[in-house]
Amino acid sequence: MLTVVNEDSTTPSGSSPLDEIVREGARRMLAAALEAEVNAYIAELVDERDGRGHRLVVRNGYHQPRQVATGAGVAEVKAPRVNDRRVDEATGERKRFSSAILPPWCRKSPKISEVLPLLYLHGLSSGDFVPALEQFLGSSAGLSAATVTRLTTQWQADHAAFMDRDFAEVDYVYMRADGMHLNVRLEEAKACVLLLIGVRADGAKELVALTDGYRESGESWADLLRDCARRGMRAPVLAVGDGALGFWKALAEVFPETRGQRRWVHKTANVLDAMPKSAQPGAKKAIQDIYNAEDRDHAEAAIQAFAQLYGAKFPKAVKKITDDQDQLLAFYDFPAEHWNHLRTTNPIESTFSTVRLRTKVTRGAGSRTAALAMVFKLVESAQQRWRAVNAPHLVALVRAGARFERGQLVERPEAVAA
Repeated sequence: MLTVVNEDSTTPSGSSPLDEIVREGARRMLAAALEAEVNAYIAELVDERDGRGHRLVVRNGYHQPRQVATGAGVAEVKAPRVNDRRVDEATGERKRFSSAILPPWCRKSPKISEVLPLLYLHGLSSGDFVPALEQFLGSSAGLSAATVTRLTTQWQADHAAFMDRDFAEVDYVYMRADGMHLNVRLEEAKACVLLLIGVRADGAKELVALTDGYRESGESWADLLRDCARRGMRAPVLAVGDGALGFWKALAEVFPETRGQRRWVHKTANVLDAMPKSAQPGAKKAIQDIYNAEDRDHAEAAIQAFAQLYGAKFPKAVKKITDDQDQLLAFYDFPAEHWNHLRTTNPIESTFSTVRLRTKVTRGAGSRTAALAMVFKLVESAQQRWRAVNAPHLVALVRAGARFERGQLVERPEAVAA
């Protein structure tokens, strides 16, 4: 059985019995999970044997104990050891078991790694991390000012490598552009963080690029898109963004073949801002009737109804929709399963809200490079929770040039014909 040691020294003064019960429960769950993981690995390979009939994969005691910081406290664990005598035929190297739950040399859970950039952006100095996290973890084991400094340096290196990676082997069919104005210490007072989120041909969403720009200008976006193109990015089929972004001018310059889709959540806010509060509830419902229509024809009819209802009193509000009608309704030319991802907000929006909320204090980041690295780590952590688009198999058809009407496939390209 996995040994989990609960030392009195790891229990903070004033800790309540409830806190200790939670920590002990976490230790026991970690122990059981590691045992189950190893048992499953060995059971799967039980038939792997050498020439003498001996099993190639067996248990081999435990590793040296180590303290691991988790959200429930610090657990000292002795992880099971596996003796794997199999050889990789391609490389000639011995195969090794690597725990997905507790990777080699892991000293803190991913959640703890996610907490650190949040605290740093909040203005907590390196020297304040140990006492602050000790209250949260029940111990300062594995944490120090030097550790935090090394981490922040590594985060900056990770961000730099991320922004220099090659796009030749990845294809982003849909692209979303966002500009986040944060109260972190960038080089210019009006600077903002520019983000690109892509949907790959397999339907997965991921962060494409994250850098800073000035007032979301067209030139800042053009610099970012040109850099992506230089590193091998293909033109997306459809790009999604807000109406005020300089992104659209840059997109037309760098990827002129990419179609544009304006996001309804921001368009709705802009339209309602041009109307008195008394008219906003009814207008909001009428706008929802447009982008929730069953097809383009019904959406266009809903726009006409909106114009007839509000055009006389609020022409500026109506114009905000009629002038951008083509880009507001572009999503209808794509699979119906993707409409909600393309036309409105989605779980990614909550990521940006969280980052905005948690970057209000400016003194912690200290520099442009550090601030961007912190935001990068926050978004990178949140990315693991992003869900793929519905019907991900249809994304490749979109890239191949399939034609959709009323959200349904009507023409399949010969190259991908079933």
